[in-house]
Amino acid sequence: MSGAGGLAWRALHALLRALLGLQRALLACLRGRRPATATAATAAGPRAWLWRRAASAAASCALLAPAAGAFAFRKAGAARRRAGGAAQGRQRWRSDGRALQKLPVHMGLVVTEEEPSYADMASLVVWCMAVGISYVSVYDHNGIFKRNNSRLMDEILKQQQELLGLDCSKYTVEFANQDKADQVLNCQSALKVLSPEDGKADIVKAAQNFCQLVAQQQRTYTDLDVNVLDNLLSSTNGFPDPDLVLKFGPVDSTLGFLPWHIRLTEIISLPSHLNISYEDFFSALHHYAACEQRWGK
Repeated sequence: MSGAGGLAWRALHALLRALLGLQRALLACLRGRRPATATAATAAGPRAWLWRRAASAAASCALLAPAAGAFAFRKAGAARRRAGGAAQGRQRWRSDGRALQKLPVHMGLVVTEEEPSYADMASLVVWCMAVGISYVSVYDHNGIFKRNNSRLMDEILKQQQELLGLDCSKYTVEFANQDKADQVLNCQSALKVLSPEDGKADIVKAAQNFCQLVAQQQRTYTDLDVNVLDNLLSSTNGFPDPDLVLKFGPVDSTLGFLPWHIRLTEIISLPSHLNISYEDFFSALHHYAACEQRWGK
């Protein structure tokens, strides 16, 4: 039982005891009961004891009831403040997204650390949603997030409800190379959880599929170009190439994250995703917005 509920229950119990004590005292006074051999002082004793008991119970009730009410009021106030804080956070994040000169359409979140944090990754995903990033890819080189995608989705849903509220429309969360899609509340963003098998292995599979098409005379080797290979790759079907990758950890490598798709991607390295703050996240977005991309020129 919660603190407010416990205090309220004890206050109600004390009030009932006080009322019962008062009822007994009044009945004793009105009926004038006492044993035939008792003296007036002895007869007054039980009544006085009843009155003292009733007064004590009433005093306990008077002390507990305001405390319970005050605690419940403070709890309700804290809940209102949390709701107000979430609303202010949503407004701030949307404002931050609009204030940037440019915003990545597709952001990759690459963890090179050995022990990924579901809660911190969920925060990053929710912040991407809040500022208006349309596509988000989550990747770790051990495939932990992909193997435990339901746990990650539960954490994202929890933080969506806490940080974004329930006013966002539903969207489809898509996992690479999986047919099943899960529904999670979001602000029109799409998420893919990737692993190393969606990188080089996906390119090998695409090459094999193209060779089969050539062997079946449905294609010729001269048909192979960037667009054809893009269409054969399944890991990012429906996703544009990443505009920005945030790489977390001490390793100076993306460790196999979508090698075909990041040839023009801006990569920003951060020390760790553990306990990352929104300020660190937005600072990276601000750096991306200020950079000049010359596309190899």
